[in-house]
Amino acid sequence: MHKKLLSILSVLILAALVLAACAPAATEAPTEEAAPEETTEAAPPGESFRIGFVTDTGGIDDQSFNTNQWAGVQRAIDELGAQGQFIQSDEATQYEPNLTEFASQGYDLIHASGFFLGGAVANVAAQYPDTKFSIFDYSYPDPFGVPEGVVGNAECIPNVMGSIFKTDQAAFLAGYLAAGMTKTGKLGYFGGAKIPTVTIFGVGFQAGMEHYNEVHGTSVELLGWDNETGEGLFTGDFSDLTKGKEATESLFDEGADIFIPVGGLIGSPGFDVARERGGYGIWVDTDGYQSLTGVQDVILTSVMKVMDEAVFAIIKETMEGNFQGCGVYVGDLNNGGVGLASYHDLDSAVPDDLKAEVEALAQDIISGEITDTGCVSYPEHCPGGLY
Repeated sequence: MHKKLLSILSVLILAALVLAACAPAATEAPTEEAAPEETTEAAPPGESFRIGFVTDTGGIDDQSFNTNQWAGVQRAIDELGAQGQFIQSDEATQYEPNLTEFASQGYDLIHASGFFLGGAVANVAAQYPDTKFSIFDYSYPDPFGVPEGVVGNAECIPNVMGSIFKTDQAAFLAGYLAAGMTKTGKLGYFGGAKIPTVTIFGVGFQAGMEHYNEVHGTSVELLGWDNETGEGLFTGDFSDLTKGKEATESLFDEGADIFIPVGGLIGSPGFDVARERGGYGIWVDTDGYQSLTGVQDVILTSVMKVMDEAVFAIIKETMEGNFQGCGVYVGDLNNGGVGLASYHDLDSAVPDDLKAEVEALAQDIISGEITDTGCVSYPEHCPGGLY
């Protein structure tokens, strides 16, 4: 990864614990005849750098994955004078047409929100080799998601920059914390879709919990995910709030008193369940204390992927002529790409000795004393290229 991008992100090693994200209003995908509706103020006269952002089906207002990335685009609009628009993908069949819409209009940088768009980005990038693309939670080559014969199947793509995150590091800290906070001895996890960028949270969370058990001689259990078998609780989508609530209820019915949902907004109803059952919830991707409403009294912390900063840095580098085609940014605790949010209103509920242990673990990961936070042992449940 370009040294300049790493230097921009490295200042966030500790600041990543308190970052927040904000959400814009959604827009419909444009037709071939009509350009995407502007969702932000246009750049000042004379500026022509245009950024197009294509969401996955979680939507721009998921208060998590897509929202956080869009915040990075918005920052580039405010601070760099760029122009930015998004197209919301309501179903997977729209990924390629939405990417093509921006490419056909000559956008300078097209950013795809994540894993599900990997194959579509490869196809469109091959058709528009002079257009720059970036994608999160994905790297090339990928012989599984990219059709054989398409650039990206067996090689990197010269006009695409990938980004992946060692989310298991931050999830490891959350699992250790939760194991130290549970009163029932059971934690709960559920995901939206069973894909590596979702299961990696469970991998790290379980590894952190098991490390707590080793240190303290306890036997805390994780419901909803198992690193050994790769089996777990998944709703199958990122939009059905009812399924998210039902999944949370099932975990609490089985005895969990702290849960971590990995699926965007489908996890938000679970905080009401946690409150009713006297437990806590842990958010992912963004600092949920800042991005969600009505959860502040029951949100213990958040496992954050600092995607807004990474998006902004990629845009800035590209505007300065330093786009890293074939490059891959790897976000971790060391460069501030991932982190654990503040305990906020529940700070006084977390014992001081447990806080100190979590902070020490973070430093041990950064220093390299702890080298396996889950994905080294269970790479099959994590995105490729991390370790």
